[in-house]
Amino acid sequence: MVADRPLSARLRPRSLRARQLLAASIGLLAFLALAGYALDRAFIDVASEGQRERLRNYVYSYAGDIEFLRGGEIYPSESPPDDRFLRPGSGLYAEVVLPSGTWTSRSASGPQLPEAPMLSAREEKFEGPLPMVQSNGTPGEVYRYGLGLVWAPDGRSEEEFPYTIYVIEDAGIVPRQLRVFRAALWVNLGVAGVILLLLQGLIVRWSLWPLRRVEQELVRVQRGQAERMGTQHPHELQPLTESINALIDSEREHLARQRNTMSDLAHSLKTPLAVLRSRLDAGTGDAELREEVETQLQRMSDLVTYQLARAASSGHQLFSAPIEIEPHAEQIVRGLEKIYAAKGTVCEFEIDPSARFHGEPGDLQELLGNLLENAFKWAKSRVLLTVRPGDTAPNRRPGLVLIVEDDGPGIPPDRVAAVLQRGVRGDERVQGHGIGLSIVQDLVHSYRGELSVGRSEELGGACFSVRLPPGF
Repeated sequence: MVADRPLSARLRPRSLRARQLLAASIGLLAFLALAGYALDRAFIDVASEGQRERLRNYVYSYAGDIEFLRGGEIYPSESPPDDRFLRPGSGLYAEVVLPSGTWTSRSASGPQLPEAPMLSAREEKFEGPLPMVQSNGTPGEVYRYGLGLVWAPDGRSEEEFPYTIYVIEDAGIVPRQLRVFRAALWVNLGVAGVILLLLQGLIVRWSLWPLRRVEQELVRVQRGQAERMGTQHPHELQPLTESINALIDSEREHLARQRNTMSDLAHSLKTPLAVLRSRLDAGTGDAELREEVETQLQRMSDLVTYQLARAASSGHQLFSAPIEIEPHAEQIVRGLEKIYAAKGTVCEFEIDPSARFHGEPGDLQELLGNLLENAFKWAKSRVLLTVRPGDTAPNRRPGLVLIVEDDGPGIPPDRVAAVLQRGVRGDERVQGHGIGLSIVQDLVHSYRGELSVGRSEELGGACFSVRLPPGF
């Protein structure tokens, strides 16, 4: 039930598009948040440093414009560096500390500024926020920059005296600038985020279009409107579409194989049944009829056994686990050596330990069993089984080469095609049904491999070579 599912599973999007949009949205929001925070901190640092530089420039401007009278009285410039110094309570104040008192700008009339100490010559000091009282009596804070100087009239050192120039600014200037900046920043980042989300949606739709096309092609295959998946897909989807096509081909071959097997079985049983019918019609005696029935029943049993074995081994399945070959070969050879013990036939192995068969165990047993049984049947004394890895391809399981040789009479080139046909034996005098090699040929074909028949260079008899290509 849905209620029994974990909350994380219920909230997890089932659509790839939704997953990508969710991940992109979370990443974009995190990026915008971090970018906004970084820009905010950078603006605070720049605004603070800008305030310090601005106050410093005001101090140096006053230092260049201030003059002193003969009695040491200050004579300020009538044109201050900023008009706010002329407006009372403007938030920007100037103060000059003298040994005999202080001088303040017009803007300082009304507010109670913090006490300003005398600084030593060439001493600069930036401090704040410092407490102060506004003209309306409310508390406030200010930043202050000071510069200590010395004035000597006409170069007379005995009459020189120190003085300090301060420029003071309301601490609310930078926060107001910061509020304006933040409002503009988050509005712009929000607009940029919406645009980027829309763009990300278009990008996700464009990037997932090949998957949508694969889905549409698969639906067409399911409805019978197409036989296979297309081949024009991105490289990342090629293994998927190739595997689906291979699965489709395998299933169709499997169905055709089953139909052929049933057809072959019915065809094989027609002859024994016809023999029995003719015997019954001819009024054969009981003893002779019993013997004929036993013979034909054994023949039909053998045919059914072969066809069922073939049907069981014809199901070539994709993505099968790799199978070691030597244990299966040893098991088959032990049984064959007992059957052909009178001939004293010996089977030799040359099996590469890294070679693997990627398929069904029954298919491997049918391949080895029929090839080795055929070799034991015709060999004089020696059989050679050679197994090694075949061709390789990127991102695919390696192929396989399987060779069975004997020292028998061999097969003439003009008889190879006939021997591989169903029901044809190399020598009618040798017991058998003539379908073993046809089973091998069908199995090799189901794995898209090749079966070649020639003469063994080492043993001089027949040489059956099976080459299976790289698979999925």
